Amino acid sequence: MDKINGFTVQEAEELMGYVAEGRKRGEPLCRLFEGYGRKCGRAGGSVRNYYYQFLKSEDARARKIVSRRRLRAERIRAFSDGERDEMLRKILSERAKGYSVRRSIANVCGGDEKLMLRYQNKYRNLLKKQPELIEHTAKELGVSLGGWGAGRSDALQKRLEKEINDLYDRLAIALREENDRLKKTVERLTEENEILRRAANAEGVDA
Repeated sequence: MDKINGFTVQEAEELMGYVAEGRKRGEPLCRLFEGYGRKCGRAGGSVRNYYYQFLKSEDARARKIVSRRRLRAERIRAFSDGERDEMLRKILSERAKGYSVRRSIANVCGGDEKLMLRYQNKYRNLLKKQPELIEHTAKELGVSLGGWGAGRSDALQKRLEKEINDLYDRLAIALREENDRLKKTVERLTEENEILRRAANAEGVDA
């Protein structure tokens, strides 16, 4: 069977089409990767990795698909070790006050939803892949993890997944609303320009 980097040509076409349509609706890439993964029985991370590899592929078929869909790779700003450690300290300090993870991150980010999404994703990944780092940081701060430590990581993972999905939805709605506002503004300005143009032409005739 003819394949491009492990996906059949049809699967590659479907994924790129799925992403292109989702981006037109203002949906974030991470949400699209998860959605396509659920639809096709693949892990969201594996879909994400394939997507970025596909965009960089030198295969003529891949380049044609990417060009037709007008897709491009977005720059991902990775956490430095210092930024990661500072984020953890701030979140854990808020958690020690009795706040939920979501509320702690919201407090740390000052309600900035894009920054909240970035922090939630990073915290979720740390909880899944480096729980010992969270425990070590808590110990350094003298913060007791108690009932929300590594022993509850599965439940916390699920809750974080839901909170992240909800945040994706809010950001997507906000983006669509902003696009609608911009579209209406452009339409209004176009109408005003047409009125001014007609008025100027009329004055030229009268003169």
